[in-house]
Amino acid sequence: MDLSSISPTLLIASLMVAATPILLAALGEMVVEKSGVLNLGVEGMMIMGAACGFIAAIETESLWLGFGAAMVAGAVMALLFGFLTQVLLSNQVATGLALTLFGLGLSSLLGQGYVGIKVDSLQRIDLGPLSDIPFFGRVLFGHDPMVYVSLALVGGIWAFLRYSRAGLILRAVGESHDAAHALGYNVRRVRLLAIAFGGACAGLGGAYLSLVRVPQWTDGMTAGAGWIALAIVVFASWRAERVLIGAYLFGGIAVLQLNLQTAGATVPVEVLSAAPYLTTILVLVLISRRGRKGGDAPADLAKPFHASA
Repeated sequence: MDLSSISPTLLIASLMVAATPILLAALGEMVVEKSGVLNLGVEGMMIMGAACGFIAAIETESLWLGFGAAMVAGAVMALLFGFLTQVLLSNQVATGLALTLFGLGLSSLLGQGYVGIKVDSLQRIDLGPLSDIPFFGRVLFGHDPMVYVSLALVGGIWAFLRYSRAGLILRAVGESHDAAHALGYNVRRVRLLAIAFGGACAGLGGAYLSLVRVPQWTDGMTAGAGWIALAIVVFASWRAERVLIGAYLFGGIAVLQLNLQTAGATVPVEVLSAAPYLTTILVLVLISRRGRKGGDAPADLAKPFHASA
């Protein structure tokens, strides 16, 4: 095995790209769970975003319209979940699983006529002299716009939850929906807005896969990314900055196993391919050893809200 063929610069730059779709989806799910709602349909919303975003980009010949369509598709899927769980009070876990199955099936149907078609990917932003700096130029200043959008979203969500009044209300609803309702806040509306935002982020993450990372439509191309995003939220203890670390950790492992295969590692390819998912399971097991409190999980997570007035 020739490890000298692995470039640390390209490895780090590649992991940022690989982590971006998971980071976007995990950030959206974190906001949803902060409001006290558990949406296990992230995989379904991501794959619908990937399909609708790709179709829109092909038909309109605009990647940005494709990203916009993906956000709308993800939000619509999420609001379907929101209507069932917040209005009709269906079980959140069962509804989320059903949403994933529905999204996988519908995306496969919609994307049948687009298999094998390729789209021009986003170009890296040229930041002039900054891009020419050794190591840091390629790692920090040599990415497409969506990588920087995801990083900006981390900072924006962190500031929103920590310093804004709306963020405080969102956290209050997640910690005690009955107390928030008693104070006059519309719990259902707050949660539906959070659910729609989470769906838009998941759709955007899916579109990044089909419009930038690949870029083409392949049935089932999310390949479990939505489930990884759900695990990262728990790993991050529902904190935006830790979501970034978790997403980049997964992205790094995913890219490293590809580089090890290229370098001729003697480890079976199947084991290397499973490494990111095995690592996620290991991390969750270690987290579970903290105790039953679940870290910083919102107190009313997954609990149905029944308005008394």
